[in-house]
Amino acid sequence: MPRKKSAAARLNHPHSSIPRRPPELDAFMDQFLSTVCDTSRRYILELLAQPNENDPSVPYERRSGEIAEELGLSSATTSEHLHHLADLHLVTTRKQGTAVYYRLSNHMLVQAFLDLLQTLSRHYQEQIS
Repeated sequence: MPRKKSAAARLNHPHSSIPRRPPELDAFMDQFLSTVCDTSRRYILELLAQPNENDPSVPYERRSGEIAEELGLSSATTSEHLHHLADLHLVTTRKQGTAVYYRLSNHMLVQAFLDLLQTLSRHYQEQIS
């Protein structure tokens, strides 16, 4: 029985009108979307995207335990989510003594994602109205 082609293979057909991307870019996009499809990770990004009320020029940052408490997650679960976000370079860390602070590292990408969330929220509200 012939083997089915993957979606990426079908889309990369030379005569397709769909824009083709390098496979590694498609893999990155798939990994990004898979990562941010988790509700807790979305909330972490939204939390870290808040402006710093004390000094807007300084990035807003929180310790893992503070994030866990704010979102009602265990420390272990929060740490795992932060590692996923760090693997995609969406968050970065800063150490101060024994404390590790997390903050956004790719503001443009996260802002585009937050804009998408707002648009999806408006679309959903229109659908239920």
